[in-house]
Amino acid sequence: MAVTVGASRLGLGSLRRLPAASRPLVRPGTVPAGVLHLGIGAFHRAHQAVYTEAAVGAAGGDWGIVGVAPRNAALVADLAAQDNLFSVTTLAADGAATRVVGALAEVRHAASDPAAVVALLADPAIRVVTLTVTEKAYQLDPATGALRPDAALAADLAGDRPPATVPGLLVRGLLARAAADAGPVALVSCDNLPANGRRLRGLVEQALAYAGAPEHDVGWVGGQVSFPGTMVDRIVPASTAETLDVARHALGVTDLAAVAAEPYAQWVIEDDFPGGRPAWERAGAVLCADAGPWERLKLRTLNGVHSATAYLGALAGCETVAEALALPYLADVLRRLVAEDVATSFTPPDGIRVVDYGEQVLDRFGNPAIRHRTLQVAMDGSQKLPQRVLHTIADLRAAGRPARWAALVVAAWLRFAQGTADDGSPLPLQDPLADRIRAALAAAPPTPAGAVDAAFALREIFPAELAEDAEVRADVVGWLTDLTRHGVPATLAGAR
Repeated sequence: MAVTVGASRLGLGSLRRLPAASRPLVRPGTVPAGVLHLGIGAFHRAHQAVYTEAAVGAAGGDWGIVGVAPRNAALVADLAAQDNLFSVTTLAADGAATRVVGALAEVRHAASDPAAVVALLADPAIRVVTLTVTEKAYQLDPATGALRPDAALAADLAGDRPPATVPGLLVRGLLARAAADAGPVALVSCDNLPANGRRLRGLVEQALAYAGAPEHDVGWVGGQVSFPGTMVDRIVPASTAETLDVARHALGVTDLAAVAAEPYAQWVIEDDFPGGRPAWERAGAVLCADAGPWERLKLRTLNGVHSATAYLGALAGCETVAEALALPYLADVLRRLVAEDVATSFTPPDGIRVVDYGEQVLDRFGNPAIRHRTLQVAMDGSQKLPQRVLHTIADLRAAGRPARWAALVVAAWLRFAQGTADDGSPLPLQDPLADRIRAALAAAPPTPAGAVDAAFALREIFPAELAEDAEVRADVVGWLTDLTRHGVPATLAGAR
């Protein structure tokens, strides 16, 4: 995006010109780096970076963030040109507020200089490594957690070439850290994976075995590296020209790394940091012994409802989640999904009522200032569906209960994967398994039952016990039949 003509650029030299309420809590360059973050996209900048800056502002500490972009060189260049400053605009229904964040001490581009990232992972000053790289970057089977290395990761683990994948960077960095005996470190997944801490530990252990790592180094990693589980929550739409415009008007300078987000934010973290950590609790984070109940609450309720809204909304021609939520009867169907399926599938954290949490979710999704695109939420469905929806179905079925409303979400995903909206317009299938899904559907009989059988045969998505469940299959076929014949509005109207 081009800089607005006549507008100066955000940077250290422009801080004094900013409105007082928009200035960062800490000044970049004054806080030594102690955190390495992989994946400096919009979500990290509006979530972990905000929490970390607030923690350092409240309690001090050498916890500046070195932000690493695995691929996005343009973002790294934009941030570097702004002295690693960026702004976050909080979008409420009644107005917006913009503040510059100074948590980043440095930025790096992994693809251009992977050796520098490996060196940072081995640096004793780095005691916390956080990740927001999306589910697909872990290259784990979403159903089993088994490592499924593609050719690039296999090459990273088998040879001496510079690492080109996130798991490759992690393993090479941990081996270098072990060789230097550089002290303990916590690896903290902030991605929407079930049991994300345990999944990340499993990834590292499997990758070390795949790479044939020496027993001494494997033992060092086992004794010196922790993997705290987390739950992260904030709606952060992709930045647009409008995002940059809002920031420029609020700040009086141009910020090419500006992001916008809803007012709500939550971070639940298992408190297992052998090398220390920022005082995130001073910024409002919840530190606990087990993030599992919080994770299931968020994945199944917020993320599951988000996916349901995105697929049904995209099929009905809605551009944003808020527009989709305004479809007649959709909110009623989502409430039944939460109350009848999600709330009965797991035990929530103490003091939390899932139905109340679901109402809060619907209020957040209805925020008209958050233009979260349905197609953005619908991306990578094969990686998201298991933890967001299929685990709910599996737990309900194990208890002998139906999963009718969760089956609707599966049917909506499958109808979306077929590639056309209700009005016949094309829908993009942006998914790491897109070719497999398309091929399976193309080879199937052209009926809802044929499509369901083809999708259920994809073991990368659907485990055998769910795929072979006759009641689940019948529910998904029934919903897909309605969506195919009648479209989303009529299906929702008849679902009450």
